[in-house]
Amino acid sequence: MDNRWDGLRAEVRAAVDDLVTSGREAGVQVAAYLDGTSIVEEQAGLADTGTGRPMTADTPVHAVSTGKGLTATVVHVLAEQGRLDEDLPLARVWPEFARHGKDGITLRHVLTHTAGLPALPADVTPDDFTDWSRMCALLADAEPLWAPGERLAYHAWTWGWLVGEVVRRVTGRSVSQVLAEEVAGPLGVTRELFLAVPQAELPRLARLEDAGLSALMTWAGANLPHFDAVAPPGVRPDTVIGSRPDVLRAEVPSVGTMSARAAARMYAALLGPVDGVRLVSPGRLRAMSAPAVRAPEWVFGQESTFGLGYAVDDDGSFGTAGSGGSLAFAYPELGLTVAAVRNRLGAGDGDPMERLRVLVRDRVAAELGSAGRCGPRAGS
Repeated sequence: MDNRWDGLRAEVRAAVDDLVTSGREAGVQVAAYLDGTSIVEEQAGLADTGTGRPMTADTPVHAVSTGKGLTATVVHVLAEQGRLDEDLPLARVWPEFARHGKDGITLRHVLTHTAGLPALPADVTPDDFTDWSRMCALLADAEPLWAPGERLAYHAWTWGWLVGEVVRRVTGRSVSQVLAEEVAGPLGVTRELFLAVPQAELPRLARLEDAGLSALMTWAGANLPHFDAVAPPGVRPDTVIGSRPDVLRAEVPSVGTMSARAAARMYAALLGPVDGVRLVSPGRLRAMSAPAVRAPEWVFGQESTFGLGYAVDDDGSFGTAGSGGSLAFAYPELGLTVAAVRNRLGAGDGDPMERLRVLVRDRVAAELGSAGRCGPRAGS
């Protein structure tokens, strides 16, 4: 690693060590890439507090909706290959989806959470989530809540099956297979970047612990009028469903399991070459990371901005974050990617993973600004 970043690594190491030794966290991973090269790879604590198994750099952690970034990346890799188009109507490859006037819904609407299909039946169960055909049939028969493009509503769970079934219809492969073969494989992280987790890899996963996430979900169900529509009580995105082996093994492409270094490496390969692997062209990078919709969001009521499958932040980054504290983002103008995961999923704790992201971002921006950027800008 470039010794220019020794101070940053020491600062990150001290921060994650403090989070663990203070008892706030069980295990933490933080990773960052700059211009396709790893500059931070720090981890601390335990992957399993019951057995004492340590958190290592390659320990996969269920990172909830941070997994949407993996699925979105699959879409853009296929689009780069000419196999998918964002303006493809879903019904063109999935004819039964056209029911109830859904023939106008495009992949772009789904990627930007404007398809009008954020809700699930109130009685849906984790067992249903393990049945791909059942979930896709539910969505094919669903009536949209409004016309496509009319309103922004976070499609917390439905997004994954809508995107994933299009991928399956076009390629004949599950989205997790495409991820493994077209993304994780070329990048050398097939055992660290998952949608559906293979049975043999389950023992390697970090064990999730609840540190306030469940209470937050209960509060949201009671206080946000549309929350239970998108995340019914039986399938709230918490440590319970995220710890079920059958759900972890299933194709549920709105969520994912990953190491921080694998996620940072994947985003780095979107910005530019990583050991000779570049996932998309500069033109596609610009299109996929640009703001596509900005509006008040239906579930949480906050102004939100989405690109084509990723959240877009005011600091110029794009990526995804997960309930309870995980994230993976890329900064095209800096050539930087940052990912952080933890296995003690919390809420109301000051968002320490976000603070780590900001720490890395600010230190890198300051160093590049003071030294003058001598490397190629991402996307060039």
